[in-house]
Amino acid sequence: MNLRRGTVVDAGPIAELIASFQSELTLDPSGVGADQYLASVSEHAERQYLESPRYSFIVAEDSGTVAGFIAIRDNGHLFHLFVARSFHRHGLARRLWHEAREEALHRGNPGEFTVNSSLNAIPVYKSFGFVPSAPVTTMHGISFLPMRLSPPEDEA
Repeated sequence: MNLRRGTVVDAGPIAELIASFQSELTLDPSGVGADQYLASVSEHAERQYLESPRYSFIVAEDSGTVAGFIAIRDNGHLFHLFVARSFHRHGLARRLWHEAREEALHRGNPGEFTVNSSLNAIPVYKSFGFVPSAPVTTMHGISFLPMRLSPPEDEA
């Protein structure tokens, strides 16, 4: 498994990977009512994120295929974390998180991170140390739980 920096060439495969989870992410499995969310994860939108200096993408590639990726916005918000189903339960999400977290810390993040977790990903983020920071929010045809990770007391 090769980890590398994401580039605009990855926009299509990234959007496809996100789309493979659409029925689990949108309130209506068909995506009805989630037009704004779906537009925000389209190939066009992903290309814009990949081109923006606000976003840092790390892509996991296996035999030339995107197996997963993570994106951090503004060096502190975990914006995307997706792993292809065939790579679930192999530690890839944790490996991506570790790499992205270390990169953010190196860039000056003091250890504070936020994420808007899809409801099915809450256990993953809790295993990374994130805790809920607000109630479940529903908007744009999706529901998510705002979560926060603070630096350990001895590092604060």
